[in-house]
Amino acid sequence: MASASHRRPLRKRRTALVWAVAVTAVGLLVSLVIALRPGGEPDTVRTAAGTAAGAGPSASPTTRRPKPAPKPSTASPTPRRTPATAVSATTPPARPSPAAPRSSAPRPASGAAPLAGRIKPGTTYDGVATHYDAKDGDGACLYGPSPDLMVAAMNHTDYETSQACGAYILVRAASGASVTVRITNECPLPCAPGQLDLSKEAFAKLAGLPAGRIPITWSLLSPSTSDTVSVRYKTGSSRHWCAIQALGHRNPLARLEVRTGSGWSRLTRTEYNYFLSPDGTGCGGSLRLTDIYGEQLTVDGVTIRPDTVQPTRVQFTRR
Repeated sequence: MASASHRRPLRKRRTALVWAVAVTAVGLLVSLVIALRPGGEPDTVRTAAGTAAGAGPSASPTTRRPKPAPKPSTASPTPRRTPATAVSATTPPARPSPAAPRSSAPRPASGAAPLAGRIKPGTTYDGVATHYDAKDGDGACLYGPSPDLMVAAMNHTDYETSQACGAYILVRAASGASVTVRITNECPLPCAPGQLDLSKEAFAKLAGLPAGRIPITWSLLSPSTSDTVSVRYKTGSSRHWCAIQALGHRNPLARLEVRTGSGWSRLTRTEYNYFLSPDGTGCGGSLRLTDIYGEQLTVDGVTIRPDTVQPTRVQFTRR
């Protein structure tokens, strides 16, 4: 009986020891499994570490990344209109050109000049007058010697590819003196728009030559004359090439045309005041002259006689 009572407690101690070892082994196994998971630490630890790492830089102003710039819109931007008041406040008003008409009041309809260029009838222009030695009165218009020296050179701008050639201009000085001149020459740059370079003889009608440069006003005239228009073919002209010039016309000449089998053909005007037919079209045939008012004169019987002035029986109407 004594031996039996001693064996039963030993069995109980062994059972308890086995359970303790089993529990310990299971705990070690669980710890080992957790330690060997990806990341090497429990989810709760990894998440907390990640949060702390992300919060660190954002809290520091020196490491903050700027926000990316917005992408440009593909739609066309709407232009901004500047208020008129802003423009007038910051932009000075444009200064009129010296050649701009001082008065644009037109003449009656009967005096209209639909073919006029820069120089229009019934208009007064502001400018300055200078003077030069005109010699015999010839110049860029290639008219040849003038019967008098009341001539002038028109500034390059208003010369307008020789359209001013032959125009009669009334020039007035501030003193009230005036003179009428005929345009026979061109005053090249830097002659400004509105400027007239008068012969010394014409300038002397307005002021003493030592003045050199004076303010003036000027306007286009349609003078009284007993002369008729003349025609001249340039040296070298033939039926294969010709250049034609009109002289002595009362009003500025706007066009010169030659008759062809299909009608009238307009010739191109040159800076040296001839109308050019480069292929000989119309050379030696009938001519039609048109002034700035639209009046037309037909001239027949003008033959190709180079460098010879051939008078006609026609003249433009006085306006």
